[in-house]
Amino acid sequence: MTTDVAVLGVGMHPWGKWGRSFVEYGTVAARAALTDAGVDWRDVGSIVGADTVRGGYPGYVAGATFARALGRQGARVTSVYAACASGAQAVAAARAQILAGLAEVVLVVGADAAPKGFFRPAGGDRPDDPDWLRFRLLGATNPAYFGLYARRRMAVHGDTPEDFARVKVKNAALGALNPYARYRNRITSEEVAASAVVADPLRLLDICATSDGGAALVLSSIAFAQRQGVARPVRIRSVSTVSPRFPNTELDMPDIATDSAVAVEPATEAFRASIARTAYEEAGLGPEDLSLAEVYDLSTAMELQWYEDLGLCADGEAAKLLREGATAPGGRIPVNTSGGLASFGEAVPAQAIAQLCELTWQLRGAAGERQVTGARAGITANQGLFGHGSAVVVVR
Repeated sequence: MTTDVAVLGVGMHPWGKWGRSFVEYGTVAARAALTDAGVDWRDVGSIVGADTVRGGYPGYVAGATFARALGRQGARVTSVYAACASGAQAVAAARAQILAGLAEVVLVVGADAAPKGFFRPAGGDRPDDPDWLRFRLLGATNPAYFGLYARRRMAVHGDTPEDFARVKVKNAALGALNPYARYRNRITSEEVAASAVVADPLRLLDICATSDGGAALVLSSIAFAQRQGVARPVRIRSVSTVSPRFPNTELDMPDIATDSAVAVEPATEAFRASIARTAYEEAGLGPEDLSLAEVYDLSTAMELQWYEDLGLCADGEAAKLLREGATAPGGRIPVNTSGGLASFGEAVPAQAIAQLCELTWQLRGAAGERQVTGARAGITANQGLFGHGSAVVVVR
């Protein structure tokens, strides 16, 4: 029995700061995905919405919100929230429904209208939320958190600010080729170095923005795709939404000594590495089988960390991989051919879905100037706070 599902259609609303409702962005993306799939909205048996906590009550019931916006036709509705992993969990829910025989065609939609500036916990005081505690007890806004990671890489692996700038230069060049990206200007290392320091050693151009945007997928059973005349569809082979294993933490922040921290052996595998391992095991593939990867580059230093966590290189060798050009177009394993969050910014519920849009275009050979020659397999990776894993393996 196959556990693959077909990606019949993909669609996006361009990222930016448009000042409109997330519902509009998601509806535009959904209609584009339906058109791409050649599927009528009335033939969709289920819609899964990735929730946004910034969209008021409609954002908490995104599946029903998008079903209403597209026109009532009786489809099942599901709404999921997992912070930055919401899109991947929406895909996991859709895939489960298809494999269980509950629906042959499922529409997955995520969209956001983000506030200006740093993200902050929504919904008031939440002392049981590690994200809220990070802000209130440590004063660690997201850029401060990213800066700690960057400093750790510099101390442990010898990475340099120049290495971080190389990530931005690579991703900006690819974003310049992507019509859905918010930032479409090429950037030089000198421009990165001249931008303002936000959280030392990271500068403004090392850190992704917050954005509006939307993305959608039409997923189906393999049998339905073949009846539609799609003999070799792009297929989702695995979805990893694992949680940490003690004594790992949800945040994998640099160690802060506590009684419990010194009472157990240190973790042998970082949480992000376990996300990737689970995806590979389910897919029956390894990093050596990949043609490309889309990773969660909240900061330039975090992209380098993902190289290691995905097994694209050994621990401590990410900067070397980057310097060799292996993760650039034409390299052994291009990373963030879409331009990444460096070019898009964060539209939280949409970003894991947008990563799958890029992999689908690449595996179809339809990515234009960004095309990776002969792309046959790819992986997405990001992480939601409170311990939500997110990785999807796609093949053709």
